[in-house]
Amino acid sequence: MEDFPEGDRGSEYPMGSDRESEVMEEGYLRGPLKETDRPWRLSGIVQQVSPDGRCDLGPGYLASNLVPVTDVARAYQVALARYGAAALSYGHNQGPLPLRAAVAARIALAEGVDCDARHVLVTAGTSQMLDVLAGVLGAPGDTVLVEALHYDLGVRILRDRGLTVRAVEMDESGMDPGALDLAVRDERAAGRRVALAYLVPTFHNPTGRLMPAERRRSLLDVAARHGLVVVEDDAYGELGLDDGPRCPSLATMSAFRGVIRLGTFSKSLAPGLRLGWLAADPGTTARLAGLGLFDSGGCPNQVAALAVAGLLEDGGYDRHLARLRPWLARRRDALLDALRGCRPAGFHVAPPRGGLFLWVRLPPGYGEQAATADAARVGVSVTPGSRFGADGDAVRLAYGQYDPERLSAAGAALTDAWNSATKCFRR
Repeated sequence: MEDFPEGDRGSEYPMGSDRESEVMEEGYLRGPLKETDRPWRLSGIVQQVSPDGRCDLGPGYLASNLVPVTDVARAYQVALARYGAAALSYGHNQGPLPLRAAVAARIALAEGVDCDARHVLVTAGTSQMLDVLAGVLGAPGDTVLVEALHYDLGVRILRDRGLTVRAVEMDESGMDPGALDLAVRDERAAGRRVALAYLVPTFHNPTGRLMPAERRRSLLDVAARHGLVVVEDDAYGELGLDDGPRCPSLATMSAFRGVIRLGTFSKSLAPGLRLGWLAADPGTTARLAGLGLFDSGGCPNQVAALAVAGLLEDGGYDRHLARLRPWLARRRDALLDALRGCRPAGFHVAPPRGGLFLWVRLPPGYGEQAATADAARVGVSVTPGSRFGADGDAVRLAYGQYDPERLSAAGAALTDAWNSATKCFRR
């Protein structure tokens, strides 16, 4: 049993409602967001609502019962009491110093590098900053190099800027350095400018893979040789779920030369904060802070930045992570264990060491359309791998939205459905 109320055993109510105390324990709310049994409708408030009666393994973010609502609310109160009207003013272009200093100190301590507030720019999250970088580093028609299996919405952001996306071969360790070298040479030989490479090396979306340190060094060598800027999407870096050494980021391995690292509090704390950070060399952060976007409005989320700075300073964020990681690990393990029964049928699931995703490779002859349809028939939604660049031979499952019991039941239902559907392939 979990050490806090989870799953579908209760409904959530807004902060301050007369039933708030009934549904909160340790500052966490119960269950995934649903439209039923609540005093206000969600459909015009949040981006996604879980369909009643269906287990949706698509959304790649934390369930509402994993968000520390009380801690966040208190952090806002502290920030407003401490900074007063300054918390509600236009913020410093580069972001408020308390958050930049706290993020820099966290990077320096975790990775043993020199990093201070000058290296950090406060953002409205990874998606916003990827869009900004696409406009600053590229021009319509330029090429961006991405992993063969890639974050679909990141690629969409790049394409929305008029950039041409080229997928680069990868293996179990991530993007192949030789393939990256060849892609840069090919593009330039054809007269096309390569604007940047975009990677998710840590607990990769969609596969959950962790790029080894040696592969990271090899990719950095190739990028440095070609003068290629690397944008490192580190959205899941705080979600390591197993013991073991952590790989340093590409940015710190390169001493912030030629690499721009994007971090976010959306995946580890709360997506509604719309708050993240960029780490790069001080010249790059100063140049970005001088863009019209920041000159016009300053820090994109001043009050949230000051609130989260307080959580970093007083240890609240680390206490939350200390609770969150084992909770996520139990969810991952519950889904993995339930899917073991489909391995003899040729399904392959590599256990991820962190992040939010399982990547299921399907047996020959059984494609993603059949797999998603068979899953839907037993009340489970999965994401087809073609959204991420796969050739119709895989699906992605996210485990952040439900409690272990619900995930175990969903995994068992998938195993039964998929084993039954693939019997003819095993004769």
